[in-house]
Amino acid sequence: MKLPEPKLDSAFSVEKAISQRRSVRSYADDSLSLEEVSQLLWAAQGMTGASGERSAPSAGATYPLRAYVAAGNVTGLAAGIYKYDCQAHELTLLFNGDERGKLADATRGQSWVSEAPISLIICSSAGSTMQRYPEMGECYVYMESGHAAQNVYLQATALGLGTVAVGAFDAPAIKRMLWLLPHEQPLYIMPVGQPAQGDKIDRINTANHPRSA
Repeated sequence: MKLPEPKLDSAFSVEKAISQRRSVRSYADDSLSLEEVSQLLWAAQGMTGASGERSAPSAGATYPLRAYVAAGNVTGLAAGIYKYDCQAHELTLLFNGDERGKLADATRGQSWVSEAPISLIICSSAGSTMQRYPEMGECYVYMESGHAAQNVYLQATALGLGTVAVGAFDAPAIKRMLWLLPHEQPLYIMPVGQPAQGDKIDRINTANHPRSA
């Protein structure tokens, strides 16, 4: 599925996003739009330059990260697990069906993973980074995953959404869910959704006409 083109500007400043960024673990029942999913994926690993540059910096431009989406409540997107193709800015369906509950089980019962409309799953395929930097490559991959996760935090905040970085999970279970290869590793799970009532944030919508918070 081809995703809507990401917006490259808004009235929500980066300074405001930094000041309002919080970890959110309670989500409303509202669905996400496909435009919002597109914007979040672009922030995590989207293309930003004609020479292959991405939204998050990478040691030696080796770009070891891969982004997946466990979608359960997105307008215009069937429930399932998808892999993000950053070059084409599109999603490839891997598995049909709502897997949010199974994903939450793999995070040792962190219920917000099953309650959020989607979870982004950031994984690494670190071969090229390790070959180029045999001593520091692993460290660089972890640094890069942190850059990508912070991008998601700030983009979610600018959209009036909330997220939280989940690092406690059963890695082998996640690998089985995503059919990852032996050298691929899950690094972050980031549920994203509209904060529950009482935890609202100023909202800038990705659509042409902003909607109320």
